[in-house]
Amino acid sequence: MPGLFDYEFQLDKIKKHQPPLQKLNKIIDWEIFRQPIEEAFYIEPKSNAGRKPYDKILMFKILILQRYYNLSDEQTEFQIKDRLSFLDFLGLTIGDDVPDEKTIWLFKENLKEKNLSKKLFEIFTQTLITNGIVAREGSMVDASFVTVPKQRNKKSENDQIKNGEVPQNFKDNPNKKAQKDCDARWTKKNNQTEYGFKDHINSDQKTKIITKYVVTPASTHDSQLLKELLNEDDKIAYADSAYMSKESEIYLKEKNIKNKIIKRKYRNKPLNTSDHKINHKHSKTRVRVEHIFGTLTSQMNNALHLKAIGLKRIESLVGLMNLTYNLVRYEQLVRLQKVKVI
Repeated sequence: MPGLFDYEFQLDKIKKHQPPLQKLNKIIDWEIFRQPIEEAFYIEPKSNAGRKPYDKILMFKILILQRYYNLSDEQTEFQIKDRLSFLDFLGLTIGDDVPDEKTIWLFKENLKEKNLSKKLFEIFTQTLITNGIVAREGSMVDASFVTVPKQRNKKSENDQIKNGEVPQNFKDNPNKKAQKDCDARWTKKNNQTEYGFKDHINSDQKTKIITKYVVTPASTHDSQLLKELLNEDDKIAYADSAYMSKESEIYLKEKNIKNKIIKRKYRNKPLNTSDHKINHKHSKTRVRVEHIFGTLTSQMNNALHLKAIGLKRIESLVGLMNLTYNLVRYEQLVRLQKVKVI
C-alpha cells in the first residue's frame, strides 16, 4: 500500500516537470488578495457551531486554477482530487477536504455579485505599476471575442433581445429565463459570424501586461471603447485601424497621447507611400497585443470560450481570466529575468 514517502517521491517527480501553477507559488504573494476578499465575504458569525468555511485564498486559487485550465466546476472538483500537482498548488494533500462543485460555483457567484474580480485584477495590476514593472511608456489597445453557448430562440424572441427587451415568455418562466442569455449579441467580422461578448484590453507595450479591460456584447464596435480603455498617464497609444477616427485623433491630442493607431484608407482617399511606411512601423509594436490573445487561446486552453450566460457573469469570469493571464505573464517575465520579484 502506498505510503507518505511514495506520495512525496511522486510529487517531487512531478515538480521536475515544472507545472505552470507551481511556478506561480514561487513568486506570487497570494496574501495581497486576502483582505479585499475577506472584507467582501464577511458575515457576522451566529455561533461557533458547524463546519468552518473554506479558506478564502484557497477558494480564490481554485478559481485561478479553473481559469488557467478553463474547467467546469464539476471538472475542477474532480481534477483537484485526481491530480497531485493541483493539490500541491492549493496547499492540499491526499485526504484533505476538497471543495465540491457547488461550493466552487457559489464562491464564483458571490465574487460576481460583489464585482470583486475587477478589484482583485486592479490590486495586482497596481502592485506591478507601483513596483515599476509596468512603466506605461506605451499602451496597446485591442479586443477579442469571448464566445458563449449559442441560444436557440425564435426569431421574434431574438428581435426583442436585440432591441434590449426580455421576451415576455422568459419573464413568465423564471427557470427558462435563467437559461437564456439576453446580453450576448451576434456580429460579423471578416465574413465570420461570432456570438457572445468582447474582452477589450489595454496592455503595456513593453511587458504585455493587461492594465485595463472592459467587457461588452460582441456587437460593440472597438472604437467606442478607446477613451474608456486609455489611462490618464498613458503616453503612447497603439491600436489597429478599427480605432482610427477623427474623434479618436482629437481625444488623443487633447490628452497629449502620441497617436500610433494604424491609418486606414477611405473611399476615394487611399493611403500614400508614407502612410504605408508609418503603418508598417507601428504594426511591429501593435502586433504584440495579439500575443496576449494567443496565450489565452493556446496556453490557457481556449480561455476565450466560456460556458456561462449573462454580461455580469461573463464580466466576472473575464476579470479572473485577465488576472490569471497577468499572473502567468509576470511569472514568465521574472523567469526570463526581465523584471524583478516584488
